[in-house]
Amino acid sequence: MTALLDPPSAPSAPEPTPQIDDVPRSIDPGLPPSDRIFFGVSRVIGFSVFIIMAAIGLFLGFQSIPTFKRYGFSFLTESAWQPDKDVVGISAVLVGTFTVALVAMSIAFPLALATSLYISEYAPAKFKSFLVSMVDLMAAVPSIVWGLWGFFLIQPKAIHLAHWLHTHLGWVPFFHVDTDPEASPWAQTRYAASAFIAGIAVSMMVLPMAAAVMRQVFSQAPVGEREAALGLGATRWGMIRSVVLPFGRGGIIGGTMLSLGRALGETIAVVLIVSPAFDIKFRPLEIGTSTISQLIAGRFGEATSSQLAALLTAGFVLFIITLIINTLAAMIVARSRSGAQE
Repeated sequence: MTALLDPPSAPSAPEPTPQIDDVPRSIDPGLPPSDRIFFGVSRVIGFSVFIIMAAIGLFLGFQSIPTFKRYGFSFLTESAWQPDKDVVGISAVLVGTFTVALVAMSIAFPLALATSLYISEYAPAKFKSFLVSMVDLMAAVPSIVWGLWGFFLIQPKAIHLAHWLHTHLGWVPFFHVDTDPEASPWAQTRYAASAFIAGIAVSMMVLPMAAAVMRQVFSQAPVGEREAALGLGATRWGMIRSVVLPFGRGGIIGGTMLSLGRALGETIAVVLIVSPAFDIKFRPLEIGTSTISQLIAGRFGEATSSQLAALLTAGFVLFIITLIINTLAAMIVARSRSGAQE
């Protein structure tokens, strides 16, 4: 009874909560050893490629110093290549390099775009892997094979095509040839060994690269937007025009630029086909032209020390041009793959 009448005891004070330092913890990704090894090896390979490219650029840059000291920037504006007269310049071969590349891309771009669209959008599923393998196999064909193909098989047919273009479009300076197209017989030799024929061979070499990049980007077009366009009544071509092509615009530009970089540096096929000529002209149907890579390959064996320095300087100019083009192309392709709009 006494215990029931006692006042309730005061509640005991809560025990103090231990203080915990609010410090962010390091997060361990928890990658297995095999993935860590792969990551490390990939990083080493990536840095090795960068170091090799930088070493090539530095080597060519140092080798070009004597040439620029002797000839100055006239080396870039002089068209003649006459080392025995101490007259050396690469303006003509620069024009020839871009002329061959322009012809090649004019042929390769529409073919690559049509091929990539057919494989990604129209080809039956069971044939897609076969078609992809066939296109990729074209990239494995050696340059000398394409050069022989262009010289022996394409040139006899391309001569008549060049004559037809000159006859009907000769009023355009780009298709003009310094001969009478109406003459009987017409001078077939004026249309042989030209930048036009070399461009056809080079176009087949750069087509797989452009088609591969475009196809990969087209395949990443959003499925939801594809289905929405078809659900609203669009035809397959309407869906491609409104969804796939706008999404793959960066891939189209990037793949074309990557192929352009390859076309600018092609050597063996051009050496086998074209007849060397050191004059500035924008007439790809006419015989004779020269590219930087052809110049280096043709004059390297008999060059003296000063001539070799001039050839390395020409290679340095081509290296800078292709490096800029390929870097811009890689940036555009990377943006297109992330879904960013240009």
